[in-house]
Amino acid sequence: MSTTLILRILLVEDDRLDAGLLFRMLNEQISHHTEVTHVERMSEAEKYLAGHAVDIILLDLGLPDARGVQAIQQAHRTAPHIPLVVLTGMDNESLATQVLQEGAQDHLIKGQFNARGLMRAMGYAIERKALEEALFAEKERAQVTLNSIGDAVACTDTLGNITFLNLVAEQMTGWSCQEAASRPMPEVFHILDATSRETIPNPMEMAIGRNRTMHLPSNCVLIRRDGFEIPIEDCVAPIRNREGQPAGAVIVFRDATAARATAREIHHLAQHDFLTGLPNRALLNDRIGQAIIFAPRRTGKIAVLFLDLDGFKHINDTLGHQVGDKLLQSIAQRLLTCIRASDTVSRHGGDEFIVLLSEVAHSDDIAVAARRILQAVSEVHAIDHYEVHLTVSIGVCVYPDDGQDTQSLIKNADTAMYQAKENGRHSYQFFKPSMNTWAEERQSIEESLRVALERREFALHYQPMINLTTGKITGAEALLRWTHPTRGLIAPMKFIPVAEDNGLILPIGVWVLREACRQARAWMDSGLSLPTMAVNVSGLEFRNESFLEGVFAILEDTGLDPRSLELELNESVLLKHTRSTESVLRSLNARGVHLAIDDFGTGYSSLSYLNKFPIDTLKIDHSFIHQIGAVSDNTTIVKAVIGLARSFNLRVVAEGVETQEELAFLRGHLCDEAQGQYFSQPVPPCQFATLLQTEAAVRELPHE
Repeated sequence: MSTTLILRILLVEDDRLDAGLLFRMLNEQISHHTEVTHVERMSEAEKYLAGHAVDIILLDLGLPDARGVQAIQQAHRTAPHIPLVVLTGMDNESLATQVLQEGAQDHLIKGQFNARGLMRAMGYAIERKALEEALFAEKERAQVTLNSIGDAVACTDTLGNITFLNLVAEQMTGWSCQEAASRPMPEVFHILDATSRETIPNPMEMAIGRNRTMHLPSNCVLIRRDGFEIPIEDCVAPIRNREGQPAGAVIVFRDATAARATAREIHHLAQHDFLTGLPNRALLNDRIGQAIIFAPRRTGKIAVLFLDLDGFKHINDTLGHQVGDKLLQSIAQRLLTCIRASDTVSRHGGDEFIVLLSEVAHSDDIAVAARRILQAVSEVHAIDHYEVHLTVSIGVCVYPDDGQDTQSLIKNADTAMYQAKENGRHSYQFFKPSMNTWAEERQSIEESLRVALERREFALHYQPMINLTTGKITGAEALLRWTHPTRGLIAPMKFIPVAEDNGLILPIGVWVLREACRQARAWMDSGLSLPTMAVNVSGLEFRNESFLEGVFAILEDTGLDPRSLELELNESVLLKHTRSTESVLRSLNARGVHLAIDDFGTGYSSLSYLNKFPIDTLKIDHSFIHQIGAVSDNTTIVKAVIGLARSFNLRVVAEGVETQEELAFLRGHLCDEAQGQYFSQPVPPCQFATLLQTEAAVRELPHE
C-alpha cells in the first residue's frame, strides 16, 4: 500500500522513549502530508477520536488506564471502523491470537520491526480493515436479503448438518437458526410423501452426491417441529468451493398450500360448471364413457336423462340474469337431491342439464327418478324476493338399447326431450327410434324458419267473429300460415312451437302484428267495416322489453286506430310477474287497445286477475265447445264462463264452433260471439274482403 494514503495516524503510547522511536521511524517513511498525533492514555485517545478522523491507530497494550485486551475493546467501542495495529513488548503467541480475535488487524512486538516493517504493517492493516468492512457489508446484505424474501432458505455442510436458516425457514420448520445449527438436516427438515407417508430421502445428500440441482417429489409435506404438516415445493443445489467440489448444499423451499389449492381449483374449474359447480360436458362425457365400460360387470344398463327447463328464457329476460343464475343454482341443488351418490348431474349449458344414472336395474327405476326430478324442479323457488315457478321437460335414453356411445346417448336423450316438450312439457319421454325422423323434421323446420321471413313465405288468413244476436261480422282473428317452397303448407302446430323455442317467434310476431294492422287499415280505407282485428301474442313476445314500444310504433306506422286492435293473450302469460304484466296491460288499455284472454279455462283460471287487469274479452277454448251435447261437465264449464264474463261485464267469444247444436247452445246461454268452421274457416285476405262486402258466406243464424 502507498504511504501517501496514510494521512492521519493516532499513536497511543505512554512510554515516551518508545513513542520517540516510533516518530523517528515514521518520519523516515511518511510524507510531509501525513499527520501524526500522539496521546499517552486511552482516555485522551477517546476524547481525540470523538472530534477527529484518523486513518489508523497504533495502540500500546500497556497504557496506564487500559491494559491488554481491555485497550483493544475500548478502542473498538470508540472507533469501530478504524484499523488497529497493536504494539506489545511480549512475544506471546497466545496473546497474538487473542489480539486478532478481538478485532485488531495486526500486532507488532517492540524492538522486532523497523520503519519499513511498521509502514508495511499499517498498510496491510488498512487493506484488511477495508476488506473486512466490505465482507461484513456483503454478508449483511445477504443476511437481510435472505430474511426478506418470501421463500425459506436452509444451508448444510458436506456432512449434511445445518449451518443456516433464514427467518422463513425458522417459521416453517419451528427451529431457530441457533437451535438448528450443527444438527442433521433430516432432524430439522423432516419431509414425507403426502400419500404414502414414507420419509423422503435427504435432498441435500442427493444434491451433494450428484453435484447438481435437485427437486423434491411433487407431493411432499414438511413436518414442523410441533407436528403440523405443511405442503412444500423446493429446489436443492450444491454449494461448491473454488475447485468446484461440493462444500455443502442450499435448499430453497416454500409453503405450497395456496399453490396446490389453486392447482386443485384450476383442475376443478376445467371439469365443472363455474355457476353451479356441477360437472361440465367434459367430465360428464368421461363419466358416461366409464359407465359404459363398467356396465357389463354391473346391471348392464345405464340411463342418460336430458333436461330442459320450460320457460327459463322468459324468466331470465323479465327478472334479469342475476335471478336467472340463482335459479339455475337452486335447480342444480334440487337435482342433486334426486340422485344417488354413484350418479352424476351435469350442466350441459344454458338451461340444459344432463343426469347420468350409472346403474339401472329396471326401466321403472328410471321413471321413478324422472318423476322425482319433475316434482323437485316444479316446487316453488324462492329467489331474492321472488317466488319463481318452473317446470322441466325430460328425455330419457338407455344404454345399450338406445345408443352405444356417449354422443349417441346424449343426442337421443335430447331428441326424446323435445318430444316431451311437444307433448305439453312438464313430462318425461323415453327415446324411440321413430323420434329421429321427427327430430330431423324439426331441425329442417328450424333451418327453413330462419329464412322464411326473408323469402316472404308467410301469409295471414283471417277468420271472422260473429255476433250471435245479429249474425254480423264483429271482427277477424289473424292466423299465421306458412307455405314452404318444397314441402307446401306446414301446419302452425308444427312450426310455431319451434319458433317459440328458438326465439324466431319475436321477429315473426312483429311481422304478423304489422301485417294484420296494415290489412285492417286497408280494408277500412276501402270502405269495409271491421270493428276489431284480433292478433295472438305469445308469452315470449309479451315479455320482450320492446313489446309495448313495438305495438305503438306499428299502430302509428299503419295508421290503425288502437281501438280496432285486440291482442289475445294466454292465461299463463298473465299469471307470471303480475306487477310488470299489469303495467303493460294498463298502458295498452290507456291507448284504447282491447285485450282478450285466449283459450280461457284450459289454464289456471283466476277471478283475481279478471278484476285486477283491464281485460275486455274471454275466449272459450274449442275443446270445451266440442263437448257440447256429450255427457260431460264441459257444458257446465261453458255456462260458467259465460256467466262469469257477464258478471265482470266482459265480452265472451266461443272458439271452434262447428255444429248447429253447438251454436244453439251458445245462443241459448247468451254467449256474445263465436267463431269457427260453422261460419267460415280462415281465409286469405281477398276472400275475407268478400265476406266483409256481402257477408253472403256467413250462414243466416237460425231463429229460436
